[in-house]
Amino acid sequence: MKKELKVFKFGGASLKDPAAMRNVASILRNYEGERLIVIASATSGTTNELEEVVGAHQSGDQAKAMEKLNAIRQRHYEITRELLGEKHPVYDQLNDHLVAVEWVLEEEPHENYDYIYDQIVPVGELISSQIMAAFLSADGLPTHWLDARDVVLTDDIFREGWVKWEETEERARRHALPLLDKGGFVMTQGFIGSTTENFSTTLGREGSDYTAAIFSYCLNAEGMYIWKDVPGVLTADPRLFENVTKLDVLSYREAIEMTYYGAKVIHPKTIKPLQNKNIPLYVKSFIDPTGGGTVISDEIVDKYPPMVTVEKEQALCTISARDFSFVAEHHINRMFKVITDLRLQVNMMQNTALSFNVCFNDIDDKVDRFAEILEKDFKVNINRGLETITIRHYDELTLESLKLGKMVLVEERLPQTILMVVKTLPVIKRKDNK
Repeated sequence: MKKELKVFKFGGASLKDPAAMRNVASILRNYEGERLIVIASATSGTTNELEEVVGAHQSGDQAKAMEKLNAIRQRHYEITRELLGEKHPVYDQLNDHLVAVEWVLEEEPHENYDYIYDQIVPVGELISSQIMAAFLSADGLPTHWLDARDVVLTDDIFREGWVKWEETEERARRHALPLLDKGGFVMTQGFIGSTTENFSTTLGREGSDYTAAIFSYCLNAEGMYIWKDVPGVLTADPRLFENVTKLDVLSYREAIEMTYYGAKVIHPKTIKPLQNKNIPLYVKSFIDPTGGGTVISDEIVDKYPPMVTVEKEQALCTISARDFSFVAEHHINRMFKVITDLRLQVNMMQNTALSFNVCFNDIDDKVDRFAEILEKDFKVNINRGLETITIRHYDELTLESLKLGKMVLVEERLPQTILMVVKTLPVIKRKDNK
């Protein structure tokens, strides 16, 4: 009888340098002999650097784009040298991936920025996973490298590809299961997929968790494990708040709510595929692998403490009709057609008789494109530099403490959740500094 399959995901922080990769190997050694698929992110900071490569290329500065790509190349070669020495077949594999990006950079800037983004940025995951697979094999843990683009099939909306589940499930069984049957681990990439025309796509920023859920769903894993630099799911981001506590158990429903409102520990799309097949998710620490972590499952929890999520880089769009008419259903239908086409993430929406307010993540040019499309028929005002603060299972003391120093622009209150769009107020000092 075959052993049950597990899916592990390691993010960029756990693969950032040779010491981190050795730590991952030490964790995986505890699972030697098990049927295990390992999902690797790009090394820490690499995706941001590749986005700079894309930006330089699209602005016509090919020399700068190539310079930044070469810096990425040299850093990964240095990691490889420390782990595997000067001569190893993996250098040829890394070079093949990087040369494919060079070919893209030799072309003229493309009219579709998102398309070019998805042909360049996936190289981060491809080269980090190649290095890690080669190191594991050299370290006595035989590992088969699998290109995730051969498995995860998406539509052709670049930078936010939607998975074609039936075809992806068939491809996962066809490509991954034979490798597992050979023995050893299977190493593949998070965040990336491909179209039917074999163009690379990405699944949305920080989408490696989602990839792990895709493989878990398609291959009926007995459990999915995310390895983080925190002890588990916490009641708030410890970088922003003091006195946070770890949640030992979390229901699927609660996890979906938390991630939807911006909890960074798990990608928002991750939970639903697992819930559909009742696959538990374990959030563990790669710093303390023996710690209990957090288990997310169908278990019902009677009571939760207040849980806070903060989303920075938010834009609040206020939209009104140019003829001073009411914002009616046909207006909202038009707006949501644009939102759907651009695949914008809506974090809050609220309408009055004369305006419609909608809050988006403001991390690329999509908000400006949204406004540009609508401005022919509507007045669109964009308020940037905002945050959303969400409190699940709130109490008044927590709520009031989070409002300190903030101007609340929009507030939505539900029985268990409060969501606020806020602007940080400037600190005004007297001339005598009192």
